[in-house]
Amino acid sequence: MSVKRKIRLGELLLQEGVIGEQQLEQALAEQRRSGRKFGRVLADLGFVSEGSLLEFLSRHLGVPFVDLKKVRIDRDAVKLLPEPLARRYRALVLQRDARGLLVGMADPSDLHAYDELQTRLKQPLRLALFGESDFLKTIDTVYRQTDEIASLAEAVRDDLNAGDVDLEQMQADEGSPDAPVLKLLQTMFQDAVQARASDIHIEPGEDKLRVRLRVDGVLQEQIIEGRRVASALVTRLKLMCGLDIAEKRLPQDGRFSVRVREHAMDVRLATLPTAFGESVVMRLLNQDAGHLSLEALGMAPQTEERFRRLVERSAGLVLVTGPTGSGKTTTLYAALNHINRPGVKIITAEDPVEYRLDRVTQVQVNPKIGLDFARVLRTVLRQDPDIILVGEMRDRETVEIGMRAAMTGHLVFSTLHTINALATVHRLLDMGAPGYLIASALHGVVAQRLVRRICPDCAQPIPAEPHQLAWLASCRPDIEIDRTVLRAGAGCTYCNLTGYRGRVAVYEMLEIDRPLAEYARRGDLAGFAQAARARDSYRPLAQGAIDLALAGVTTLAEAMAVGSGLEEFIDDQPAPAAAEDGAPALTEQGVERLLAQRA
Repeated sequence: MSVKRKIRLGELLLQEGVIGEQQLEQALAEQRRSGRKFGRVLADLGFVSEGSLLEFLSRHLGVPFVDLKKVRIDRDAVKLLPEPLARRYRALVLQRDARGLLVGMADPSDLHAYDELQTRLKQPLRLALFGESDFLKTIDTVYRQTDEIASLAEAVRDDLNAGDVDLEQMQADEGSPDAPVLKLLQTMFQDAVQARASDIHIEPGEDKLRVRLRVDGVLQEQIIEGRRVASALVTRLKLMCGLDIAEKRLPQDGRFSVRVREHAMDVRLATLPTAFGESVVMRLLNQDAGHLSLEALGMAPQTEERFRRLVERSAGLVLVTGPTGSGKTTTLYAALNHINRPGVKIITAEDPVEYRLDRVTQVQVNPKIGLDFARVLRTVLRQDPDIILVGEMRDRETVEIGMRAAMTGHLVFSTLHTINALATVHRLLDMGAPGYLIASALHGVVAQRLVRRICPDCAQPIPAEPHQLAWLASCRPDIEIDRTVLRAGAGCTYCNLTGYRGRVAVYEMLEIDRPLAEYARRGDLAGFAQAARARDSYRPLAQGAIDLALAGVTTLAEAMAVGSGLEEFIDDQPAPAAAEDGAPALTEQGVERLLAQRA
């Protein structure tokens, strides 16, 4: 395929009347100042859209345009070009066949890059054009580190076969980047960052090691042959945390910090003795995530405004509830960021301190030495705080101290594990908190879940399954089923063929007004739930998830997972019995409604 080698993009655009002379001069000046590609400068300045520019370049260079979202990339062919060179030249080897290699470039007119690619690849090249922004979104997905992890694990296994693990030598080599174990760990962390993983699981088996990454709440697995690799990894990780490397019979936990590709991360580590060695789970905490604003949480506008008013109060208890890994800490940190200012004293008691906040006094709870939440909270009250964050309400003592602090002029935030906001009062009573304290101190409850976002690059309309329609009709009888459009991801390069990319929170917010407080004081849980559901502002979790599904943000399957087991239907009737496939069975009235709508 011939390529027009000599091209001055600015002059061509000027000749075609795409840009004017003044725009050309301004873009050239900005290019000289920033060093960016000329096409990127034009797009950033708004003189020409990236799509129009790509169409123009494709026509004048005589090379086809490829959409990286849709093209089927040969993962083996990609690896022919090392990642550093791919990033430097903005190029990807897309496919390989009898004619040679199909190489996509963001700038096929770059003669130096073209010559370097020919020298490196040593095969006939056919060029294609893709957008630079598409390239930057794709490269982290196609250059996963799984092969390098397997290769480094094999090197570690070979070293271990030569003899037993030399712990003294491992400690001596701790600063050496050439140690195979360190290289393996570094590559694992790089792969986790590229995959946007929240956790790394290292699980030894009888004759193999499983390394699993939790991405958007779902585990992705890689199997490495050789169980002894796990013991070397665990030993190194314990050294990094300052843990006892000789103790393998008891669980241990610790933390350390790493920097991977300009990302500063805290790593929270926990070990667990198993039949085949110690299993390790590492929670990756990106420090940038601790600086979220309320706007970035993704709450519905009305919910966000109500939550903003709630966290701006001068006193009272605000609880955020949900299961482990549902984003409760992120929500609380966003609230603290919103109210963090020089005139306010904020103290937190956390286990562990997940994100570091400026101007906030953060205390690490350590139950091993008697520094539990209750003791920290009693001490914190003598530190003249305005706002207190208690990482978790775990026992009656912590609950009562927190509530009394909320009644004496402090704004107190904390978390609790409950299925939804309505169950919070029940949980507090079950923990032994007196009803009068709950009524006086509790001002609001936010329950939340995380659902996976549909990948925006491969989202498409899909027909709903019959059991999904049945569930939707039972939850939302007001919806016209035939006019409901649902979406799902088909799977593309950007989402690693999963159809999902990222997660979004679903919120249920309940403000405790005087009537609800009176129900709580009396311990009338049925009356409390009925009165709460009657509020116009109350929006249950399942309904919020359905709203996201109807808006095309998530799938109905994800919404069903949120609503599973929750009695949150529009009417105040018990949830229907479950059908054999796990979906709620319709009531007789629900079946009639569904048939009428589909008639």
